[in-house]
Parts: sequence; C-alpha cells; structure tokens
Amino acid sequence: HFHFSFTFLAVYSFFSMFSRAGCLPRVAWTGYRRMGNYTSSTGGLSSTACVQYVQEVVSQNCVVIFSKTTCPYCKMAKNVFNEIGATYKVIELDEHTDGRRLQEALAQMTGARTVPRVFINGNCIGGGSDTKQLHQQGKLVPLIEQCASCCAATSSEGSGSGQFESAK
Repeated sequence: HFHFSFTFLAVYSFFSMFSRAGCLPRVAWTGYRRMGNYTSSTGGLSSTACVQYVQEVVSQNCVVIFSKTTCPYCKMAKNVFNEIGATYKVIELDEHTDGRRLQEALAQMTGARTVPRVFINGNCIGGGSDTKQLHQQGKLVPLIEQCASCCAATSSEGSGSGQFESAK
C-alpha cells in the first residue's frame, strides 16, 4: 500500500506541475505504463486510470478529439479535420461509461474542462476555436505532417499509420 500511495503521489504531483502550464507535453508521460488495473469502489475507472487511458489514446493516435455528441464546437473541430482529409480518433465523452471521470482527467491534464479537447501528436492544441484558428493560420496541417513523419512506416505509401492524406 505504501508503495502505491507514494507512486500515486509522485505521479500526481508530476502531472499537476504541468497542468498549470496548459497542456501536458508528450515527453512527460511516454515512459509511464499501466502498472495494474486500478478501479474505484464505484466500479468505473479511477482518476489515475482515466489519466492513463487519455495518455494511451493520445500517444497511439496522431489526432484525438475528446468530444460530446451534442457540442457545436466539437462538430467545428471535426469539420476542420474532415476538410483537410486528416484521420482522427474521437472519444465521445457523453457516450463513454467513464465520460465524466475522463473529462476531469482532461481538466487536470490540460487546465480546461471544456470540450472539445483536441490533441495532435501528443500535445493538446486546445478546443474547437483553437483548431479552426490554427487551420486558418496555416499551422494545423504542418502539425499533422510532423506527426506523420514521426509515426509513418518507412515504406509507407498510404499505410494509414501517418494518419494524414493531403487533399489535393
């Protein structure tokens, strides 16, 4: 028990150091892996497990949108990625068993509870307006392309792992 408490405290304080800065950089947690299946008494994921789940999804996908099905800003973000032909992973928090806890974890990690929370290449870029603004400034596609160059298979000709197809 002592070891778990200490580990949890160390990890928690590590994350809270970054949450004030806005978004948690990818480097901060790439080496951290699930060390057991922590569940809370209510049967859902614990807050630690939620943070780990977010980290896992974000590290395995170039573009991730944490969304709610009824949210207009979430639709705005998805439309931007549809427009440029980028593949993205969506987690609809209002349809997820642990949606409320995941939203709390996102708030802890990024400093904002609002949806969408959009991640590119492991970094939170903000919400719907931020996504649209980056696109209008011509900065969104380069962010996705960075991701493609780091994650694409060497012999890739449309392998899908780069998660980006330029819409010509």
